[in-house]
Amino acid sequence: MDVSFLGGPQPQLGLGVVAPFDFALDRELWRWVPDDVSLHLTRTPFVPVEVSLDLARMVSEHETLRAAVEALSAVSPQAIAYACASGSFVGGLAGERAMTAAMVQAGAVPSLTTSGALIEALRELDAWHIAVVTPYTRSVTDSLEAFLGEAGITVTGRAYLGLTRHIWQVPYRDVVAMARTAVADGTDALFISCTNLPTYDAIPQLEAELRMPVVSANQVTLWAALRAIGVRAVGPYQALLDPVARAGPAGMTPAPPAPPAPEVPGTRPDAPPEPDPAAPTELAPAAPTELAPAAPPEIARTAPPGEPSPGADPPEGRTRKARTRRGGTRH
Repeated sequence: MDVSFLGGPQPQLGLGVVAPFDFALDRELWRWVPDDVSLHLTRTPFVPVEVSLDLARMVSEHETLRAAVEALSAVSPQAIAYACASGSFVGGLAGERAMTAAMVQAGAVPSLTTSGALIEALRELDAWHIAVVTPYTRSVTDSLEAFLGEAGITVTGRAYLGLTRHIWQVPYRDVVAMARTAVADGTDALFISCTNLPTYDAIPQLEAELRMPVVSANQVTLWAALRAIGVRAVGPYQALLDPVARAGPAGMTPAPPAPPAPEVPGTRPDAPPEPDPAAPTELAPAAPTELAPAAPPEIARTAPPGEPSPGADPPEGRTRKARTRRGGTRH
């Protein structure tokens, strides 16, 4: 059978992705990618260390990055992304810039990291006061907050799970519950950290509920990488990707007030209607008895592994850091 009329596959753009050895969400990354772009993934070498600051430093060493980028160069990607949040924020802003420079040197193509993409996305959204949700331990979450502070971004509240393994198994309901805990008054956006934490389907729900942009580690990584090659990421009703979502309810634009009713000439709009003489007389209903509102039910909370049980003094990371929004000019 002659199939020459098909003309072969359509041309594809390529994005190289360097991920940690335990990355388990390849399919989630693909959901943000249009059909004419291919992802070429490689992983850093295995190290027998649980998720921690030590692991973040190991998977982001320049020698490791160069080897991964050189392997990806075999398929000639148009850009390369390092898909790991903790590995790219553990060294602060200077460490992130040095990582990016090492990748560019090894691959000779535009390169970026998850944490660098996060700063770019928050500036795109004009979000300088954010809530943070992570699956990490307290020390890793502290490192993220310090990184954001260096970039002039204030953390208004945060929540974390304290996990050191199997982060990809965390269900959406746990992500949503943490988000509700972390968001405080004066928050411009919510960031969900860790590229190994599932977030794709939770983002639209949280934006609609919280009425603010919600960005995640995987989302900002693909958004920035695709933008580097002139392509838009795809995603259902996500403020970072969709101008309609940014301007709609999830973009925190309140509904405009209803227009006033037109005034009928010869009447006062605030005057009560005149009684109809032909209408039967109605007795005024008795005023309803007001009841005191019932107290809301308490929600049982289970402490994550390695954290104190309910009733103990809450650790810093499990409580809101509700901070008063800074006044004046944003930096």
